[in-house]
Amino acid sequence: MADVPTIPAGLPRTVGELRAAGYAYRTVKEELRDNLLAKMRSGETRFPGIVGYDDTVLPEVERAILAGHDMVLLGERGQGKTRLIRSLVALLDEWTPVIPGSELNEHPLRPITPANQAKLAETGDHQLVTWLHRSARYGEKLATPDTSVGDLVGDVDPIRVAQGRTLGDPETIHFGLVPRTNRGIFAVNELPDLAERIQVSLLNVLEERDIQVRGYQLRLPLDLLLVASANPEDYTNRGRIITPLKDRFGAEIRTHYPVDLELETELVRQEATLVASVPEHVIEVLARFARAVRESPAVDQRSGVSARFAIAAAETVAASALRRSGLLGEDEAVARVGDTVSVTSTLRGKVEFESGEEGRETEILGHLLRTAVAETFRSRLAGLDLSSFVNLVAEGNIIETGELVGADEVLRQVGPVPGLAKVLDRLGLGDAPSRGEAAAGVEFVLEGLHLSRRMSKALTAEGRALYGSRE
Repeated sequence: MADVPTIPAGLPRTVGELRAAGYAYRTVKEELRDNLLAKMRSGETRFPGIVGYDDTVLPEVERAILAGHDMVLLGERGQGKTRLIRSLVALLDEWTPVIPGSELNEHPLRPITPANQAKLAETGDHQLVTWLHRSARYGEKLATPDTSVGDLVGDVDPIRVAQGRTLGDPETIHFGLVPRTNRGIFAVNELPDLAERIQVSLLNVLEERDIQVRGYQLRLPLDLLLVASANPEDYTNRGRIITPLKDRFGAEIRTHYPVDLELETELVRQEATLVASVPEHVIEVLARFARAVRESPAVDQRSGVSARFAIAAAETVAASALRRSGLLGEDEAVARVGDTVSVTSTLRGKVEFESGEEGRETEILGHLLRTAVAETFRSRLAGLDLSSFVNLVAEGNIIETGELVGADEVLRQVGPVPGLAKVLDRLGLGDAPSRGEAAAGVEFVLEGLHLSRRMSKALTAEGRALYGSRE
């Protein structure tokens, strides 16, 4: 989480000031509901940074929040489940009052531990109050086989027992992650991976809102929203979430990958950290590539292909362009369609293939990438007269491109080409493209003409591409 901001001046500092200012105790779910409704009425963005879920997932999440339900998000990897869960923090109050030193973030008007109840009874309105930022009210645990009940709920602290406290005293408990997120949001990622005996420990938290440690039941009315994520394959087929726990989640929400190409490209643009310029048509190629891999029968559909695949591909392509500019001493780094070839090997590990495809992974990805380039070529440049580009390789002429062929060299080989301005306009490169952008447009046309069987292409041992006539 980001650094916690400084507590603003002017907030009440004692319980008496808190009451005088009109502060009332609200549960976390009431707080989330009220703030969500306020954002709905004001038209404010409710889930910033979440792409592609406006008409599908987010309405279900909003209904769950309004109903006060704990929820489980089901979806394949890379569908933004964790990102969505973390965005819920923005629906909490920015600052909330707590009793100073409370391990459980107890509200000054509603203490839950015997020690703080006694303290409030003694100090009354003079009890000091501190303030907790919403960024500190979120807890998260990735479920792993070695996760223990102590990690989630808590355990007896032998040092406190040795100091003379009795085992039934809540003061002997070292609280786990869930109680420490009291009055906040707690997320369990990949819940099916949590051992079944550990899942049992969450039953009371979800329903009775108390905890049990080493056979001692602590009547601590925990106040939190519990959210979990799971892969639907694990959840529905393997039955690895125990039935009583599934029953206690009020809402089960299915997530999905971006439903159309536009959302896929928007997601890449939003999430990718690009070290060089990547033109729109190259981003579209990578988005189409990711969708083609996701739909391929050679890929394990149960595993899915993460949205991070296209994001990492865009970052790799940008890095390839930056490498070229560094090696050739160019002032500008612009990605070209030829830079996409490197992603078939570097991102192979992000894809789970069917068992019969061993040894053909790179070949399959290469075919799908070429298909994506061809589809983008048809989508972007359909209807344009590209005969002037075909004429460039007439009479045995060869145009050489590649990762280490600079933009100036590409443009020198083709010279003035009739129709280039229309091509660059269709590719979204504007009226005054840079030389790097113009070279990117030219290379895209050459590759598209090759894939549409209007040019030949040969690869050298150094990885350079030689475009020539098919005759």
